[in-house]
Amino acid sequence: MRPSAPGVKAWRMIARKKRRIVLLGPPGSGKGTQAVRLAQKLGIPRLSTGDLLRDHAKKGTRLGRKAEPYMARGDLVPDEIVLAMVAQQLDEEAYRDGYLLDGFPRTLPQAEALGHMLSQRGQAIDLVVDLEVGARESLRRQLGRLVCSRCGASYHEFFQPSRELMKCDICGGGLVQREDDRPAAILERLRVHEEQSRPVLDYYAGQGKLRTVSGSGDVEGVFSKIEEVLAKEEG
Repeated sequence: MRPSAPGVKAWRMIARKKRRIVLLGPPGSGKGTQAVRLAQKLGIPRLSTGDLLRDHAKKGTRLGRKAEPYMARGDLVPDEIVLAMVAQQLDEEAYRDGYLLDGFPRTLPQAEALGHMLSQRGQAIDLVVDLEVGARESLRRQLGRLVCSRCGASYHEFFQPSRELMKCDICGGGLVQREDDRPAAILERLRVHEEQSRPVLDYYAGQGKLRTVSGSGDVEGVFSKIEEVLAKEEG
């Protein structure tokens, strides 16, 4: 039986109290989907460093030009560049009353630098939610991802299949599996995530801010679990 979600009044109270939230989770946890829904529900902007990097690179900003060579090689962009982008974004008026950080910070140095940056502003992260998904399930979810070779539309063999086998519903192009969604690449991503994320989770757990939510189940079910965590925090 699915837990009941907080009512409208409870959500208003949650939105007022929990203004700065971090949502973490391994690849394939559904973190991005849940982040979009949660930010909309709380009425706060979502900040994804992946989107932020691509936006800076597209606009050709000073920071974007610094990040672009790393992105082109597929390397991690140095923390100082990412943190400078985040700091610049959080200075915008839209972020004054709170935000949801989607998948950031990824490493302990990022978490510590973020904490220092916010403390200088008289702020702090209020809550960290970690979506927990086993390696086997994470692998299954990522292996099923497909993209159209012509228009780039996204599909999933199990969760969002195309109407015609291996053909795009939009343009009729062939569906393919990206190189970075092949088993060896996925297993390496999971290994790196586990190595980097454990110190981050321990860091926030030590501050009493970490809450773990099972990422298993459908989108609605997982979101209901997140709602329950937020409701308990308010209560």
